[in-house]
Amino acid sequence: MFSCCRSNPKAGKKEREKRSAEEENGGQATEKEEPQLNGKPGTPKEEPEPVKPEKEPLEAHNPEDEPSTQPNTDNEPEAKPSAAVDHLESICERLETLVDRLERTLTAPQPIELPTPTLPPPPAEEEAEVEEALPVFEKAETPPPPPSPPSSNMSVAGFEDIVAGPLSQYLTLSAKIGGDVAQHAELVRSAFGSQLQYVTLATQIAQPAQPKQAELLKPTSTQISAIQDFREKHRSSPFFNHLSAISESIPALGWVCVEKTPGPYVKEMNDAGQFYTNRVLKEWKEKDVTHVEWARAWVQTLTELQAYIRQYHTTGLVWSGKGAAPAGGAPPPPPPGGLPPPPPMLDLSALKLDSAGDDRSALFAQINQGADITKGLKKVTGDMQTHKNPSLRTGPAPFKSPAQSGGSKAVAAPPAAQAKAPVFERDGKKWIIEYQKNNTGLLVENAEMNNVVYVFRCEGSTLTVKGKVNNIVFDSCKKCSLLFDSVVASVEFVNCQSVQMQVLGSVPTVSIDKTDGCQMYLSKDSLGVEIVNSKSSEMNILLPDDSGDYTELALPEQYKTTIAGKTLKTVCVDSLG
Repeated sequence: MFSCCRSNPKAGKKEREKRSAEEENGGQATEKEEPQLNGKPGTPKEEPEPVKPEKEPLEAHNPEDEPSTQPNTDNEPEAKPSAAVDHLESICERLETLVDRLERTLTAPQPIELPTPTLPPPPAEEEAEVEEALPVFEKAETPPPPPSPPSSNMSVAGFEDIVAGPLSQYLTLSAKIGGDVAQHAELVRSAFGSQLQYVTLATQIAQPAQPKQAELLKPTSTQISAIQDFREKHRSSPFFNHLSAISESIPALGWVCVEKTPGPYVKEMNDAGQFYTNRVLKEWKEKDVTHVEWARAWVQTLTELQAYIRQYHTTGLVWSGKGAAPAGGAPPPPPPGGLPPPPPMLDLSALKLDSAGDDRSALFAQINQGADITKGLKKVTGDMQTHKNPSLRTGPAPFKSPAQSGGSKAVAAPPAAQAKAPVFERDGKKWIIEYQKNNTGLLVENAEMNNVVYVFRCEGSTLTVKGKVNNIVFDSCKKCSLLFDSVVASVEFVNCQSVQMQVLGSVPTVSIDKTDGCQMYLSKDSLGVEIVNSKSSEMNILLPDDSGDYTELALPEQYKTTIAGKTLKTVCVDSLG
């Protein structure tokens, strides 16, 4: 291009004039093609005409300086905003104001009326859009009120967590096992429900008097008694260990009556029930996992109950309410025959206080005699004194009422009436022997390895078990003996007195609990036995010799514990006597 201009200056001048004309035509076309908003053309403002580039005189033309004389569009000042842009900005401001109002309407707790806008009236089309938009938000539903806050009393919420957690799992597994376990679990559900009501009541009222507390606790105590009675009525149940585990530990719900140490009380009850839960684990570990989970769920329930007490009721049940105890308790029943009749009215007219024959007046008259009161006494002579007249000593024997001897016999009679009929039967895999007295011929034959022999409340009897069985249990027996070949699991003595056992084959474990006096004769095949004892005394083990005699060894009953740093060291104490 530069070479062309140098060769023909007139052609370069014409070309510059042509380019200027094209730029003017382009500006006019732009003004004619302005955008139309809301269907109306914008009203452009008057603008000054674009400055035309000055023409270069022909006389001063210098081909070398020609590039600098060309128009530089980059350094031109920016054009002013058109009327369409201003109108668009005003519309955006009004829309932003509208959005702010609508947002305040939605976030307000109650619907409010929109204030009248103070801005200039918008175009007709914008008003139509606003009118269409407002009903949509007015029809919008008011946001729902916030949910009611949870119970501010964390004590009740903590107990509800126990009911909804491990207790719910225990109830579900009990229903899955079915039978007596499911029925027993319904009683447990009722007991926990009654205690939840009692704990909730403690957050609403002040601590009532002891008689009123006993009245409020009556539903819970009734359920506990029903749970324990259910176990006693179903001793022949195949799930007797399940029932016993619950019955021995359900008194833990009595923590509401324990002051200062309710948490340790629950732990003690939990430990008492674990004696039977361990039996459930041992018996069902390889048969059905459901029973294992059932035992663990119940232990976890009492464990969390202990943690709940430690957190909310450390030194006893907290009565945090301020109201009075409700009068919903049932009043005591009236005595038989209805209420007693009112006492008769006293007839004051029948009294004669001033009568001379009044006994009280005569009594005071004798007292007022002074020293003369002894004149009416008779003198005791020597022949009337027993130490001077021996013949007076041989009188009749003192009278003794026969009611005393008869009364003692009447007291001793009821135990004889309570004697129950002896039982010796086989129920499936379980041999049940109960209430046998002075029977030395008890014999269990044709027993299988999965059979269990249960002996309850027998006295002065001897039991012989032939064959290999799974387990043998002596419960509350007195002066009884046991002779057996072999067992798969263990032999157990619970609440017994003066019992003996002799094994001819092998026995892996012997468990002794709350027993006074237990003699154990072992065989050569059973020297690897494990003996677990608790709360028992007078326990002896007799080991066989090569000569056929037995060597007697006593199990320790006395222990000495010392503190070694942060641990305890316990050793047996040998008897020095």
